[in-house]
Amino acid sequence: MSSVVVIDYGMGNLHSIAKALQHAEPECDVRVTSTPNAILAADRVVFPGVGAIRDCMQALNQSGLSNVITEVAKTKPFLGICLGMQALLTDNEENGHTQTLDIIPGRVVRFPESLQDNDGNILKIPHMGWNQVHQIQHPLWEGIPQDSRFYFVHSYYAKPDNHSMVAGTADYPNAFACALAQNNIFAVQFHPEKSQAVGLQLLKNFLQWDGLL
Repeated sequence: MSSVVVIDYGMGNLHSIAKALQHAEPECDVRVTSTPNAILAADRVVFPGVGAIRDCMQALNQSGLSNVITEVAKTKPFLGICLGMQALLTDNEENGHTQTLDIIPGRVVRFPESLQDNDGNILKIPHMGWNQVHQIQHPLWEGIPQDSRFYFVHSYYAKPDNHSMVAGTADYPNAFACALAQNNIFAVQFHPEKSQAVGLQLLKNFLQWDGLL
């Protein structure tokens, strides 16, 4: 039986993502854990999170999970979600500046103030609600129609150094990277566990993915 762990470092709705994974693939062994050995032993790893990046990194560094994440992200099918995606990059401008895991080279920046749509309406920060995702070919998009809508809640977004790592974009109002892919890593800014059928399909694809492009 395939096993997947959801990393518990004290931030994020872990019950929600674990329940969604179990629903997507009922035969899969889904566990929520902060135990390094359990994370290292799993077939697949999910790294979720919400909140402030400084608190996230403090929790990861104090628990030793930073090193564990860096290790498993080298070899296992790995899914980062929301803050878990942002933490994979090199640094984040939130709280002035926060150094992150530097697994995917790049920065996380805030949406500029006074964003306007094409009709001149002010766009609120955080970017919250449903938005279309334009896919760039990857196995985790299998069975998901192009430009499907996923659920977002965020004020910051990723800017990877290498644009070839972008696996999906959304507009607010300009295109920004909302999905990144690097070898066995796939990371998304949106919440698949809150994105109904297309989110469950993405999670099912991840649970069947061998980590190859």
